[in-house]
Amino acid sequence: MASAFQERKLKGMFAAFDADGDGYLRQQDFVALVARWSRLPGVEPGTELRARVESLLMGWWAALVEVGDANGDGAVDLEEMLALVDRLPAMVADVTATADTVFDATDTNGDGRISPEEHQRLVETWNGQPVDMTGVFELLDLNGDGHLSREEFALLWRQFWISDDPAEPGNWLCGRFPEKP
Repeated sequence: MASAFQERKLKGMFAAFDADGDGYLRQQDFVALVARWSRLPGVEPGTELRARVESLLMGWWAALVEVGDANGDGAVDLEEMLALVDRLPAMVADVTATADTVFDATDTNGDGRISPEEHQRLVETWNGQPVDMTGVFELLDLNGDGHLSREEFALLWRQFWISDDPAEPGNWLCGRFPEKP
């Protein structure tokens, strides 16, 4: 069972996925998410990266339905999404593989690292709107070089999706969340 901390952290991600704001995730929400990602440079329709992003996002939708849609209604609420999150610690390789695609889509200038501006764009792409990220990148930049390497990003991504430790910096990867319930 997901902890209160994990639930608090993932509520924002759930809201970001819920494109129509009805409190349920449905396939059309993930289609809308793919469309948002397709506005990033290099992820335009017809590109190899777009195909990877679409496969990734729709694959996670399929996993959500398989694990979380207990009543078979084609909709997943927050509690049902957390059922999949409970299984992620046993799926570290799958979680890490998703980090590679997200990294490639976020590294819009192709220099092999994510700048603070590219990270901001990532979070705003997830959320579909501007997001205050003041001070967040500094928490994520593990070696203090002003960028996230592929390795740093993969670690942070795993922490975001799997960690139940509030002290791990990856919890902030997808933006701010309420620190207290």
